[in-house]
Amino acid sequence: MSVENSLANSLSAALERAVASGALAGAPTDLLNPESIPLERPKNRDHGDFATSIALVLAKSVGKNPREVATVIAKELEGEKSLARVEIAGPGFINLTLNSESQGEIIESIHVKRETFGRVSDLAGVKINLEFISANPTGPIHLGHTRWAAVGDALGRILIAAGAEVTREFYINDRGVQMDLFGASLRASALGIPRPEDGYQGAYIDEIARDIVGEHPDYVNLPEQESVVAFREAGYAHQLAQQQEVVKRFGTHIDIWFSERALHQGDSVLDSTLDKYRSQGHVFESEGALWLRTSTFGDDKDRVLKKSSGEYTYFASDTAYYLNKRSRGFDIAIYMLGADHHGYIGRLKATAACAGDNPEYNIEILIGQMVKVIEGGEEVKLSKRAGTIVTLDDLVEKVGVDAARYTLIRYPVETPMVLDVDLLKKRTNENPVYYVQYAHARISALLRNASELGVAFGASHLDASLLSHERERELIGALAQFPTVVSSAAQTRAPHRIARYIEELAGTYHGFYSDCRVLPMSGEEVSALHSSRVTLCDATRQVIANALDLLGVTAPERM
Repeated sequence: MSVENSLANSLSAALERAVASGALAGAPTDLLNPESIPLERPKNRDHGDFATSIALVLAKSVGKNPREVATVIAKELEGEKSLARVEIAGPGFINLTLNSESQGEIIESIHVKRETFGRVSDLAGVKINLEFISANPTGPIHLGHTRWAAVGDALGRILIAAGAEVTREFYINDRGVQMDLFGASLRASALGIPRPEDGYQGAYIDEIARDIVGEHPDYVNLPEQESVVAFREAGYAHQLAQQQEVVKRFGTHIDIWFSERALHQGDSVLDSTLDKYRSQGHVFESEGALWLRTSTFGDDKDRVLKKSSGEYTYFASDTAYYLNKRSRGFDIAIYMLGADHHGYIGRLKATAACAGDNPEYNIEILIGQMVKVIEGGEEVKLSKRAGTIVTLDDLVEKVGVDAARYTLIRYPVETPMVLDVDLLKKRTNENPVYYVQYAHARISALLRNASELGVAFGASHLDASLLSHERERELIGALAQFPTVVSSAAQTRAPHRIARYIEELAGTYHGFYSDCRVLPMSGEEVSALHSSRVTLCDATRQVIANALDLLGVTAPERM
């Protein structure tokens, strides 16, 4: 349990005692729960380690002014072992200062839990299917996919850290017109004839075609349609393998590569999908076609499932895929889609509702905005291989895996972002990934020096009562926040919160290191303060490493 949660529990208990005694009679029950009690870290450390405005929230319902309510709560908190001081400020804010023992428990907890510090149980027992990237196997992973490759993988790690059982899934769009155009483009390249006007034009098509002809020279002599299919299937296998390798090199883990074709092997899957929605009473016939009445649940129009020709639609695939996820036991299906898929939100939510599910719980759709790459002050638009796009490989070649992942993750996905290649090559504090990795490396170097100087450190060498400097308390408070940040990032599906937390933590550490001498000077005897401060440094290093790991970014010990 985090310090913040522990304090919320203590406040909740104090409120319940005050209500029971009649001092706060009339307080709404729902406001007494720990989850309902507002707690924040004051910017001014003179205002304590935490502050709550619960007295202002309750004042009207209990018929008292906020300071009177705060006074009652403060009295109920007397004797609370974790608190050194409780003060009432302004119109009724309550400032809470932890005692040294509680501060020490935070550091000790980090040293005991090590790599697991920060993990919470908010989502324990929840099974989540997290679908992201989901590219056509007809070309390289491009920059739009790359953002999801980083953010999706990080979100999966964070959800797992919050206790969820997560399956990360890549939906392979391996059927339809685009696949046939892919095969026709490869065949045209192999034969040296013009490619289809709406086919694939990148230089990578020539590379794949040469590889296919090298392995299967007879493909060029087949009848046209048979040849197109042969090139399509060989190109599909080649491109999918390439996508899988690129994603793996980027540090992104995929549990299941789900083929769209699996939904179209015979009509059994789609027929059972139709039966499911028909049993819910939402299928109707019009103009010889079968429709799903999604407009009942907020979609802008009803959707065709089966055309008058008897052919199932792409939308039918979407519905079948959703039901497939639910049939595999997932409580929540999270879709991470590109900026051009905004129109899918309403139809997918309605799809879940038509199936009898709760569209506000069982399905979530996250939309990621575009990424622009700047180099030398100009936008990078062309790929060496694809001809019209920036690929994941291009980006990694320019800045490296860590810099690419960290930068793509540190911005909210619903906002467009600019990735400055020149900035990410700098080894200065202007470069966010360098800034946080340097903090870890700097502490690692300090720990090596401490060992050489004979400074013992670790939980058994900690005397928290000696860590009374404002910078020390500030750093300990920042470390204590990590489980709460993980919880928040998981609940809001916002990995960027972890990145911003690490940056703030690194800044707090640098401030501490500047104002608090950690290692003994030449000839100075090693003291308990040295050991305690080095122990605090080690705890900070661990939290930075844990946070970076949630983003899939390395924590170097030397830079």
